[in-house]
Amino acid sequence: MARKYHSPLRQEQAAKTRERIITAGSELVHSFPTWDWKNLTANAVSKRAGVSERTVHRHFSSERELRDAVLQALVAESGVDLGRISLEGFDDIVISMFSYLASFAAAPDITEDPSQTEVDAMRTRALADAVAAVTPGWSSREREPVAAVLDMLWQPATQDRLKLVWNQDAETFARTIRWFIALIRDALEQNRKP
Repeated sequence: MARKYHSPLRQEQAAKTRERIITAGSELVHSFPTWDWKNLTANAVSKRAGVSERTVHRHFSSERELRDAVLQALVAESGVDLGRISLEGFDDIVISMFSYLASFAAAPDITEDPSQTEVDAMRTRALADAVAAVTPGWSSREREPVAAVLDMLWQPATQDRLKLVWNQDAETFARTIRWFIALIRDALEQNRKP
């Protein structure tokens, strides 16, 4: 039976190649025009890293494994330690994440459908008016963040996230949204500005 040959130099070179592949994947994700991870393929990463596609597959048995490694690298790059999140300072974490996400080329997904655009405009005006009705002493600049948060709650993506990631059924979703909106109403009644 042949013995496996273990060379510290080969192990170091393999680790460097793996890191180069992950770095190339991270660079690709930063350059994507949308948040579509389907473009993060072994072929695309191999070209960016300057290695063969076979080399990528030697280090990552599937594109899922490659994407997981790249995502872990991006989380580390963001500076957010997912194992140490607490509510104290969570606002700073969210703000930091939005700042980090601005370093990506991906543009916001904005619907170009004229009908949808008109409905969005009507909804934002209605929300701004609803907030103005209970905050007569506030400026429009002070009211806008409140209306914007209420608008976020109204988006299908919010329901999708609560349903798919947090496994909330319709009743739990409704309770969650009602609770959050009650917090906002209480803040407005107490004249607590964002």
